[in-house]
Amino acid sequence: MDERKIRVLVGKPGLDGHDRGAKVIASAFRDAGFEVIYTGLHQTPESIVSAAVQEDVDVVALSILSGAHMTLFPRILELLAAEGAEDILVIGGGIIPEEDVRALEAMGVAKLFGPGTPTSEPVEFIRRWAATHGRHREA
Repeated sequence: MDERKIRVLVGKPGLDGHDRGAKVIASAFRDAGFEVIYTGLHQTPESIVSAAVQEDVDVVALSILSGAHMTLFPRILELLAAEGAEDILVIGGGIIPEEDVRALEAMGVAKLFGPGTPTSEPVEFIRRWAATHGRHREA
């Protein structure tokens, strides 16, 4: 039986109205062969987690440029835990100070990618993670 494709939800939580980066990474994930769900702008943490659980994703990739990363990332991690979905990989991108990157990664965000990161880096990060930690389900 064929192995199921990696499913990634790309989310834009909060009031940030800049979605070019989210669209670029969603396109890169599709080009890499991932199944991609893009939630669109101005999503709440609750709506992102609900969609992630309903869509049975492997990865939640968040794009935050609004400066609300220290509120939004922890809330999404908390909601995923409440849903019993701690096995979903959470990554993100945006303009995030290094001290906040360290704090968020300590909270459970697997990796944060800053501006200028080649799209191949998150693609390969997800592939490496999926090879060792991915949820194995029937296609």
